[in-house]
Amino acid sequence: MLGSLWRYRYFIASSIRGDIKGRFARSYLGGFWFVLHPLMQALIFSIVLAEVMRARMPNVDGEAAYPIYVLSGMAAWGLFSEILNRSLSIFIEQAPAMKKIAFPRLCLPIIVWGSAIINHVLLLGAIAVVFLFFGHLPGLAWVYVVPGMFLISALAFGIGVFLGVLNVFARDIAQIMNVSMQLWFWFTPIVYVKGVIPERFQAIADANPMTVLTGIYQNALLLNQGPSWKSLIPPIVVGVLAVLASFVIFRRASPDLVDAL
Repeated sequence: MLGSLWRYRYFIASSIRGDIKGRFARSYLGGFWFVLHPLMQALIFSIVLAEVMRARMPNVDGEAAYPIYVLSGMAAWGLFSEILNRSLSIFIEQAPAMKKIAFPRLCLPIIVWGSAIINHVLLLGAIAVVFLFFGHLPGLAWVYVVPGMFLISALAFGIGVFLGVLNVFARDIAQIMNVSMQLWFWFTPIVYVKGVIPERFQAIADANPMTVLTGIYQNALLLNQGPSWKSLIPPIVVGVLAVLASFVIFRRASPDLVDAL
């Protein structure tokens, strides 16, 4: 499968460009929409929680600390949710192309991944500009965002492809994941800090791989600190297992995908 992806690398690259251009089609603001939606969502959370409910970051000075914390977490979650959600439905969306054109089917989630990474890089650039308005200068710890980006995208890719294949044969998977992603978001410390989670829910937060992965962004962008590498072992293991499981189920189900569609 990996060999076939390499042989079709130019097809994947051109498809990523086509996917991005397709989003820009007939849009006056173009790529600005890529960053506007997550920025506005983070702004709403910041205004409601920081100003109305007077939420503050413990042990961190500055009124901009909480908005920066939320923006960092939302950026990490946005990458995760975009890759997972689009991979979940990509085989169904591209059913006409799969029936008419011969190409490795695994190219489709790879195209989703590449497009999401470009979108995410644009968002990080916009966030850096927003931070300058807050008077918060990006530090050297921003380099830790790169491994965080890789781990988040690998986890999302593995889960998304695994469930995307199952979704072809059982369309209830997509409906279940719509609800599950909402719960997953609120069980991830993005709009609140991990320390405020009640004791009975701490085990859920600790078992959540996105707790650590969003923490990479929050620590790097807000505190200018690197992650605890020991804490990354569980999400790395989960991500590797998810990717391997997705390859296994895709390899077994690929001969029947087109017939099921």
